[in-house]
Amino acid sequence: QVQVVESGGGLVQAGGSLSLSCAASGSIFSISLMGWYRQAPGKQRELVATITSGGSTNYADSVKGRFTISGDNAKNTVYLQMNNLKAEDTAVYYCYAIIASLLKTNTYWGQGTQVTVSS
Repeated sequence: QVQVVESGGGLVQAGGSLSLSCAASGSIFSISLMGWYRQAPGKQRELVATITSGGSTNYADSVKGRFTISGDNAKNTVYLQMNNLKAEDTAVYYCYAIIASLLKTNTYWGQGTQVTVSS
C-alpha cells in the first residue's frame, strides 16, 4: 500500500506565492522521481516540474523562473514553491511519484489540490 497526498493549495492574488507539499507513504523501497502535473478546465494536463532522488530537476517552459521544485528524500516529500503566480496558473495540481515497492515499480498519483489565482 502506497499513498501520495498533496497539501497547500488555495486562493492567491496574481503576483503572489503559494507552496505545495506532497508526501509519499506506505511500503516504499525507493522513490526514483516525484513531480507535479496540473490540469486547468478545458485544457490538457501539463507536466509542471519533476525532481529525481538525485536532485535533478526539470520545469515546463511556462513556469521556469517562477516555480521551484525541491525534495526531502528522508521524508519522501516533494515541494513546489510557486512565485509570481499568474491567472493562467489556476489549475488542479497533481503530485505523482515513481516508487518501487515489493517487487514492482509503479507510478502513484495524489488526489489533487486546487490552486486558484485571482486577477
